This record gives sequence, C-alpha cells and structure tokens, in this order.
Amino acid sequence: MAERTVAACAQEKATSSREETRSQERYITPPVDIYETTNGLVVTADLPGVAKESLDVRVENNLLTIRGKAAHAAPGGPVYREYGLVNFFRQFELNEKVDQSKISAEVKDGVLTLNLPKAEEAKPRKIEVKAE
Repeated sequence: MAERTVAACAQEKATSSREETRSQERYITPPVDIYETTNGLVVTADLPGVAKESLDVRVENNLLTIRGKAAHAAPGGPVYREYGLVNFFRQFELNEKVDQSKISAEVKDGVLTLNLPKAEEAKPRKIEVKAE
C-alpha cells in the first residue's frame, strides 16, 4: 500500500486575482500507523474531533480515501477560541493483494481503525509435497 500524493486542488481552489472574503476549507494529513498481520493490514489514523457522521471512508479505483470534518464537541457558539479546527484528508493507493470488498472501519475516541484483509490469492499457503 503506497500513499498517493494529492494535488493541492483537493485542499485549495484555484487562486483568483480578487481577495476572498471567506476562508476556504483547509485539510491536513492525519498521522497514521500501518501494521501488517497474518490476515492483512491494519491502519490507524488520528482524527480528533471527527464524529462517525462526519467521516467518509471509501475505496474507488484502487484508491483508499479518508476524509473527515472536525467539529467542536461543546454545545453553543464559542466565546473565545485560540485555535480553529481543520478537516482531514489522506489517500492511499491499494494493490491487488488487498481484498477491497472486505475492508472494514471503526472509529472510537477520534481514532479510525481500518482492517484491510489480504486477498485469498495473496495469503501464504503451504504446498504439499508428494513422494513416489
């Protein structure tokens, strides 16, 4: 699994000669850990402030896309804010060794866990040796 570099167009629209009055949505790359197990790959991504409803994980054309919109958990409007939340965006290019139809995802406490199982033909298997 290789990370795919995404052009700046996913993060910024084309600049024009006039000044924008509203800020554009900003995206940052969430940090991830990738582990290989006997059954496949496990990807954990830190997505603080992203609820299940604001998370979009999809696979299309061998491209795994993680997109999340962060929101403050406190009710009401802010009186004073020292930092603004940003959105998350990251893509990975998958190969044929991943069974894309069986990918599962779970989010808990701002951590997304993806299970990417190996395709059956990619799993190691023992070959029986016959003696005559």
